[in-house]
Amino acid sequence: MSATTATAVVPAADRTVFSAATRLGEVTFTAVSPVRDAATVQAWLAHPASSAWAMADLDVDGVRGYLAAVAADDAQDGWIGRLDDEPVVYTETYDPARVLLTQVHAAEPGDVGMHLLVAPPPDDPARRRPGLTDAVMGAVVRFCLADVAVGGRGGARVVVEPDVTNAKIAAKNAAAGFRVLREVRVSDAGHTKTAALSVCTRADFAASPLGDGVTFAGHLRSDLADVAHRHLAAKALAELAHERLFTPALDGRDGRGGTGAYRLDLEDASYAFAARTFALEHWVVDPASITRTAPDGSVLPVDVLDLIAGLQPLLRVPDALLATYLEELSSTLAAAIAKRDRELTGATPDVARLVADLTLPAADGAAENRRAAEAYQAVEGAMSEGHPGFLANNGRIGFSLEDYAAYAPERGGRLRLQWVAARREHTHLALGAGQREDALYGAELSGAERTAFEDRLTARGLDPAEYLYLPVHPWQAQHRLPITFAADVARGDLVPLGPGADEYTPQQSIRTMFNRTRPERHYVKVALAIQNMGFLRGLSPGYMRATPAINDWVAGLVAQDATLAGAGFGVLRELAAIGYTGDVYHRTPQPNAHRKMLAALWRESPLPRTAPGERLATMASLLHRDAAGSALATALVRASGIGAEAWVRAYLDAYLYPLVHCLRAHDLAFMPHGENLVLVLRDGVVRGAFMKDIGEEVAVLSDRLSSAMPGDVARIVTPVDDAEKALAIFTDVFDGVLRHLAGILAVDGVLAEDRFWALVGECIDRHHAEHPDLESGVDLRADRFAHSCLNRLQLRNTLQMVDLADQSSSLIYAGTLANPVARG
Repeated sequence: MSATTATAVVPAADRTVFSAATRLGEVTFTAVSPVRDAATVQAWLAHPASSAWAMADLDVDGVRGYLAAVAADDAQDGWIGRLDDEPVVYTETYDPARVLLTQVHAAEPGDVGMHLLVAPPPDDPARRRPGLTDAVMGAVVRFCLADVAVGGRGGARVVVEPDVTNAKIAAKNAAAGFRVLREVRVSDAGHTKTAALSVCTRADFAASPLGDGVTFAGHLRSDLADVAHRHLAAKALAELAHERLFTPALDGRDGRGGTGAYRLDLEDASYAFAARTFALEHWVVDPASITRTAPDGSVLPVDVLDLIAGLQPLLRVPDALLATYLEELSSTLAAAIAKRDRELTGATPDVARLVADLTLPAADGAAENRRAAEAYQAVEGAMSEGHPGFLANNGRIGFSLEDYAAYAPERGGRLRLQWVAARREHTHLALGAGQREDALYGAELSGAERTAFEDRLTARGLDPAEYLYLPVHPWQAQHRLPITFAADVARGDLVPLGPGADEYTPQQSIRTMFNRTRPERHYVKVALAIQNMGFLRGLSPGYMRATPAINDWVAGLVAQDATLAGAGFGVLRELAAIGYTGDVYHRTPQPNAHRKMLAALWRESPLPRTAPGERLATMASLLHRDAAGSALATALVRASGIGAEAWVRAYLDAYLYPLVHCLRAHDLAFMPHGENLVLVLRDGVVRGAFMKDIGEEVAVLSDRLSSAMPGDVARIVTPVDDAEKALAIFTDVFDGVLRHLAGILAVDGVLAEDRFWALVGECIDRHHAEHPDLESGVDLRADRFAHSCLNRLQLRNTLQMVDLADQSSSLIYAGTLANPVARG
């Protein structure tokens, strides 16, 4: 019995159509010949071992007629399999959409039905071949699944229906990877049975004991792991030394280019490594140089997890949270291995390809828009480091391997958001200035989507006017919506509507989605209840009620400032926010993470605000090195043709200058790390910047503007003294970004460190000179500033590093750092 995917012409009975290698030898398949094979098949059917076929009463003529009927039916075929030229199996392939299973199985394209009759064992034990049934079973399934071009039946799935009482064939089917769908009643030639309807896909068979096996997590190879371990160990040694959690000892040997030999002695091992040190106690450790030695002198493999475990007495990770931190670090390691694998295979573009994309000249019309969007997303997906300061920065606890492949930003995949109708009385939609509910949904959802959603609600007897539409991450929709919010779905307060039409790509911040179908449309930021870098990545409906208003106020302030406009500095407004609060978790006495699982916001895309020939890149990319060690910043400097100092000056004018102005002129501070800025480049040179993540991370550090603020915006007012105001630049810009960039350019021989910081000082001085009338006590040329430590926050509490409502009081300091642009 055969599938419709097979060739229409039955092959000649004496010609091999397919062969399969087995442990016992090669099994070859030819079309059954009723004349030639009837006696053989009749003898097999008459044997007690073949009772499941219920054809023992047929004589040779009866079998010959049966085989002829099979051969004449274009919906089924019979085949003889031979091992060492000896017949060992008769198998039938058939189209289950037309034969036997038409009433009990919804056949899919590529389904191939199969019946199997193995030659009974010889009476002489000496002639029996152990493992024959397994070999034949494997060969037949291969035959069914192999492409027609190589003689197979071209199946996507093999379908079988053995009697549920046949324990032996059930075991053989299981060994070949068949999965039972359900029990069905099947009638054939007057014989009725209860059958275990079962299917086997190519993947099922490959993973089965009779298949070839599959490579599970094939990127987790020792060679890639060694590089990843060394990279993260180098980062751990560098960043934890930077935070003064330990001090490596100079080993007394200096290398070329200012490289020193250092060692760190722990109870269980000693680490020796080469490193260069720079301003702000910045370390650049050579990963290849790291050696780990046991107390007995034996050399051990470099393992970042063992390093952190050995450092626990110095790091003071709470015992109860150590395993959680190590799990986040292990997940970061797994991501680093996968990223390197993709880089080496060319799936992720290297620096040369990124620079080529970022320096392409303008095209015409729609081609320009597409070129700009593709270049932007190529950079976004190529980043391999994550946050430059945090060690465990790719936790993603909750993602499976399949989730990682589908949703991690560096995979560059596309996904469709799931949409949920949330009952209006339990849902809050906050809209920014100039926004309307109908216009928002009209722009973000097509007419076909809105009509479909309304029809699906109406079909359930629900009034669409009583609901708001909430976008949900597909992981959240699968793992949280039908389980954590089962009661809300069951009572109709939440109604799953299915996927939207547009495709999105996750950004570096993992829960922010860029619209690939319509790149000019808004970003969508969604809740994602995975543990990542010290937080459960949710969104608070209550906290976001004021988000659009805060964005409006900040955007208005920035837009009205001529200095900021002249610097090409803007903000990407969060225009609307939506959150569901009708669940039981919002009625508990204490706030909890479950209140942050169903919310979303819409943020402007930067693409409509760029001119032809301008390209976009996350600022995090300036700290990126590819698998070959090439730095994007270095490559951009060289591609620009304007010289390193001019390039750095242009970058500082677009990044540092407006931030200094915001702080000195308005006491306004952002969270200006790499992910939160989108740079605007032309010919590889930074010409402007967009700030994002305004609602959660902006602060006004005095109360002098509070009287002009709407009431719901006042939460961003956090008065501090001038020294702490300066930390908005010292900590987040100097220590958080510029020390890393300065190190890259110095190590690559592009720009000496002293010249880099001299340009930073010039930028600050220029702002003072151009704005002499500003009354600000912020001194960015002070001798020293407080040393705020990021990893110490995560090590203290890897579940929640800071209180978002009072971030300042959550910070941890380790003395002071010498200011590289101090007056002296």
